[in-house]
Amino acid sequence: MNDNLRKEQTEELFEEVANYFSLLCEPTRLKILNSVCKGEKSVGEIVIAVDSTQANVSRQINLLYRGKILARRKEGTQVFYRIDDQKTLTMCQTVCGEISERLGLSTTLMDAQ
Repeated sequence: MNDNLRKEQTEELFEEVANYFSLLCEPTRLKILNSVCKGEKSVGEIVIAVDSTQANVSRQINLLYRGKILARRKEGTQVFYRIDDQKTLTMCQTVCGEISERLGLSTTLMDAQ
């Protein structure tokens, strides 16, 4: 019984980890994280920063929000988003830095201030 419970817990853990990483496997979502890593931005500002449609950005933001990676705040009719999960941002910064180095790029993405 105990081995079955551990197996179920392991399967549940790996399923959740896969779901978490699936949030980070879409380039627009990474652009959104890059856009808000230096501070809170409105949806309109994020749309401009990631150069996409409002519908697509809103859909991607919603996934990041539901995944507890972004937090939001309403002010009148505007909604502002910011990083809610600092560990995810740190991981993305590390990976972007490593890939930038491999590609010989001088630019560093997702640098927080």
